[in-house]
Amino acid sequence: MRVPGVDAGPRVLLLGMMGAGKTTVGRELSARTGWPYLDNDELVALAYGRPTPDVLAEAGETGLRAVESAALGAALAAEPPIVAGVAGGVIDDPGDRERLRSADAFVVWLRAEIATLAARVGSGEDRPWLAPDPATALATLYAGRAEHYAAVADLVLDVDGRTPGELVDQLLAVLAPGPF
Repeated sequence: MRVPGVDAGPRVLLLGMMGAGKTTVGRELSARTGWPYLDNDELVALAYGRPTPDVLAEAGETGLRAVESAALGAALAAEPPIVAGVAGGVIDDPGDRERLRSADAFVVWLRAEIATLAARVGSGEDRPWLAPDPATALATLYAGRAEHYAAVADLVLDVDGRTPGELVDQLLAVLAPGPF
């Protein structure tokens, strides 16, 4: 397991399927530690100069994945300490998986059951690849990604039935034992 030096400050990357809670947990971790949080959508806007929905509308899913890869690069280049939510789809790219494995970062997989993910994304109207049945689409995506998430993760946090605070407690216990 790679744990960056806490004195220098960690680079924590939150990874998981859409709806897993990357933004919520990232904001909670940021609030508790004072470490800046960058959401994937913010990183996409930095990389592309446009919001994620615009990227999808203008460049399609393939273009969005390329921009999300660039956003991952921005997270990896950010000066620690930092917490970043990483797009779930970057795990589909072998090059991005290698970057995650070899990064000077602590990679956390927020793992959730399909029912939880489907409830959180709702109709998936802003994610056309989930149409017409988000639960089925999520199950298909998850089946192809789960082993990749596991292969790059330094820590797996099961989110079902747990509060963001509980998840952050567990994460901090691994990163920097002691009170935060």
